[in-house]
Amino acid sequence: MTVRVLLADDEPLVRAGIAMLLDAESDIEVVGESSHGAETVEQAGRLQPDVVVMDVRMPGFDGVEATRRITADRFSADPDRPIKVLMLTTYHLSESVYAALRAGASGFLLKDVVPAELVRSVHAVAAGGGWLHPAVTRELLREFVARPDSGVRTPGEMERLTPREREVLAMVAHGMSNAEVAERLVIGEATVKTHFGRVMTKLGLRDRAQAVAVAYQSGLVQGRVCG
Repeated sequence: MTVRVLLADDEPLVRAGIAMLLDAESDIEVVGESSHGAETVEQAGRLQPDVVVMDVRMPGFDGVEATRRITADRFSADPDRPIKVLMLTTYHLSESVYAALRAGASGFLLKDVVPAELVRSVHAVAAGGGWLHPAVTRELLREFVARPDSGVRTPGEMERLTPREREVLAMVAHGMSNAEVAERLVIGEATVKTHFGRVMTKLGLRDRAQAVAVAYQSGLVQGRVCG
């Protein structure tokens, strides 16, 4: 199935470069481009892409606010296929990362990413997964581990999960994709998605990044996050 992508960036050269890269893929189609937040939301509502590749900083309201509106309930024409947002930024890490993830972004990449990773991330996000640049993941985990908040899940709360669900969560926290988890456990990828979906529901989680943080906070996954 072809992944339909909307590009949102206020720099025409950046948009052109990303569009050229993604359109070169036989199973990705760039269906629209926009240069500021309001235009992005309007086009997303009209075009109903599978993924919006969005810059954090744009004129008008920024990419975070645009993400919040695009991922809101009832924005997607098909409730079973919500529009996903993959954020791009030139900044290594800032409050924008946390704000974007809280707003509903499914992934976060730095603009210096290699082309192949951008393509993989678009496919992963379109399929319902998440994607975080390794540098962003390290910083996020450092923050979560160093400054756990009142919402930390305790080991007792993790007991709500079945042994297989905890196993899947631990593998996801170690950076494995659904396909890699399926291969390791010798089960179908659809089964992995089912287990992970139950983890999200039972623990009241919103996205993959929060699930990774919870795995570390609760002690399910041990070890220091290395820089």
